[in-house]
Amino acid sequence: MNKIYTIALGLIAINLSAQVKKDTLAEKMLVYQLPNGGWGKQLSDKSVVNYDLPLDKNLLKKIKEGGDDHATIDNNATSKEINTLIKAYSTTKNPEYLKSAEKGISYLLLMQYKNGGFPQYYPNSGLYRKQVTYNDNAMINALTVLYNVAEGKNDFDVVDSKLKEKSKIAVQKGIDCILKTQVLQKGIPSIWGDQYNEITLQPDKARAFEPISLATGESVGIVRFLMMQPVNPEVEISIKSAVKWFKQNKIEGYSYNVSKVNGKAVRTLAEDKNSVIWARFYDINSNKPLFGDRDGSVKYNYNEVSEERRNGYSWFGDFADKLVNKEYPKWLEKNKISDN
Repeated sequence: MNKIYTIALGLIAINLSAQVKKDTLAEKMLVYQLPNGGWGKQLSDKSVVNYDLPLDKNLLKKIKEGGDDHATIDNNATSKEINTLIKAYSTTKNPEYLKSAEKGISYLLLMQYKNGGFPQYYPNSGLYRKQVTYNDNAMINALTVLYNVAEGKNDFDVVDSKLKEKSKIAVQKGIDCILKTQVLQKGIPSIWGDQYNEITLQPDKARAFEPISLATGESVGIVRFLMMQPVNPEVEISIKSAVKWFKQNKIEGYSYNVSKVNGKAVRTLAEDKNSVIWARFYDINSNKPLFGDRDGSVKYNYNEVSEERRNGYSWFGDFADKLVNKEYPKWLEKNKISDN
């Protein structure tokens, strides 16, 4: 009888094992995950992980040799993998995907500064990697993951309860940091810079062509994140002030176009009476559009920027259009707030 029982248990175990489904993309993410739980976006030799391609053994070897130094939240790294793994778990119930996602969440909690900010890389602190980084939505992507964990939204309800409690605290610290880093102009809140000194929380420069400035695209992402939160006086003032700044500093009558010439991108600013755009960067004091160049110089005339940087970087866009004209009015209406 015992023998039959043992055989039956073995068959059940085999059947259960066979029922564990696998997701091709998630499987690759398991392999490329770093020991500390994060993921990298680019190695020192500029090689990158491409999930559209088969597993690259040589690349994997480089990643393992580089270790945790490659772990980052830049360019959607780590947040992208966590989100994908959670989705994969929701459809396959493969426990390895949830385990990996939770390890990634623990990495985000580990890398957060006490002041609530997030560095671009962790533990690598070279150059500008240790700065509190809004650039390319790095910090907001990380906070959005933790917000979903804390609130159990978007399939994150399966995450361990201890991580949920820690994520609630991390999100509140992140909001506090956001409110502290909103740039004041003569005492009036405007929008945010791309990156900040991790100790003083003062705006800082990063790459040579990314000077101290107000950053429109990233600030739109910050406002959207704040609009997801419960409304209190501080959050309300922050959102309203940022939207007011966007309205006051839009550029009317111009469009920004990208075309291909001999396989290369050519970016041009052209008159267009029906178009409204914003510059990517604005002077932190005067609100004049500004442009950084490879040599570290700052230009206030777009046409003075070197051809390589003028065409190799996106300097204008309709960044705040949807926020100002659609999302903000809906937020006011939903929360029964007047626009004054």
